[in-house]
Amino acid sequence: MNMDQKDEFAQEMVILSQINHRNVVKLLGCCLEVEVPMLVYECIPNGTLFELMHGKNRRFPVSLDTRLRIAQESAEALAYLHSSASPPIVHGDVKSPNILLGDNYTAKVTDFGASRMLPTDEIQFMTMVQGTIGYLDPEYLQERQLTEKSDVYSFGVVLLELITIKFAIYSDSAGEKKKLASSFLLAMKENGLQFILDKNILDFEAKLLQEIAQLAKCCLSMRGEERPLMREVAERLRSIRSTWREQLIQNPSRETECLIENSSHYDPSSTGQHGSLMALDLESGR
Repeated sequence: MNMDQKDEFAQEMVILSQINHRNVVKLLGCCLEVEVPMLVYECIPNGTLFELMHGKNRRFPVSLDTRLRIAQESAEALAYLHSSASPPIVHGDVKSPNILLGDNYTAKVTDFGASRMLPTDEIQFMTMVQGTIGYLDPEYLQERQLTEKSDVYSFGVVLLELITIKFAIYSDSAGEKKKLASSFLLAMKENGLQFILDKNILDFEAKLLQEIAQLAKCCLSMRGEERPLMREVAERLRSIRSTWREQLIQNPSRETECLIENSSHYDPSSTGQHGSLMALDLESGR
């Protein structure tokens, strides 16, 4: 292992050994009796959020309720890292490939190799920017200052992925590469939100979609001080999802009909485990 890999390995071990949250992947131990040391985690059976949204086997839309639940659980995990861990932890590489999906498609935040433990209100100056293009906080990218608000920006991009089903860096109809965050903010400015949202959720209440979009917009502010705290993001998502579930109870036909229509074309041999997600939505309302 080179020194960078060694440091990341040690960093992840130290951080995960101090964390206990249902929406953070659990570290069981490590294996040193191999050429390259390995971390051993709990078994996560349903892949990543990235695969769920963009995988080749995705044959039907994921329900809005499931998208909101995954977003809420991921936000709660990050809020725990920022507000309840001692010292606070900045994840540093929040993205859909780093959100695993466990039993019942419970969100599990993972990959703490770029994470940092920071005393409250302290800023970490980085000699080298770590993270993934498309998710990186522009303030962090320009000023090399890693803060909790850097995670908030990256989470905003994940929230966009959930409501647009576009890649963080995607190609438009002309084949031109676009940054999802920039395209979304432009659409919001020009009142063209409907043109960037996933068509499978456009039929749902416009007010609800606007609330989700406004939350994403706040997370994506260019200035970190203008972004909400992660715990505020989690609380807002909890409230939005609660309102949505109340609407489902009062008028369940719209989303249920969508799920039934798509599950009628379900082929277990071609869709792998994703079929269980449909059953969960229909059976238990998750």
